[in-house]
Amino acid sequence: KIFFEKLTKYIGENIKLLLDRADGAYCFRLHKDRVYYVSDKIMKQASNVARENLVALGTCFGKFTKTRKFRLHITALDFLAPYAQHKIWVKASAEQQFLYGHHVMKSGLGRITENTPKYQGVIVYSMSDLPLGFGVAAKATAECRHADPMHIIAFHQADLGEYIRAEETLL
Repeated sequence: KIFFEKLTKYIGENIKLLLDRADGAYCFRLHKDRVYYVSDKIMKQASNVARENLVALGTCFGKFTKTRKFRLHITALDFLAPYAQHKIWVKASAEQQFLYGHHVMKSGLGRITENTPKYQGVIVYSMSDLPLGFGVAAKATAECRHADPMHIIAFHQADLGEYIRAEETLL
């Protein structure tokens, strides 16, 4: 339930599109406090391996913390980006700052989806429509228009730079 609530913040009702794809049926599986996105075909093959011997299966979408909160991993970005309801585009000058783990400031904001509510999950894109990561909108679209250049527009949650910064903890 917690996982699906978190996913709904980013892609809304499009979760159904993740599960019923043209290339087969997919599902989410919990294994060692991590949620994996896996095809049914691979799931059936993995059932032949003992649970304690299984390292991972499919794509890791995130993990549950010790306090039972769910944290999305950057590995889910390729699956969330096509179905995102709310998006933020950052200028080329702000891309590197976001990839280093900093929040998106008004001065680095290129565009934002209309009617993005405050504290809504957003996918962060470069101006050339390359998904860079995701975060949470700190201000609604209407508030962004009148914000100072140094105000935070989106809180950073995950970015492509994590593949380098945290490669030993992603799996």
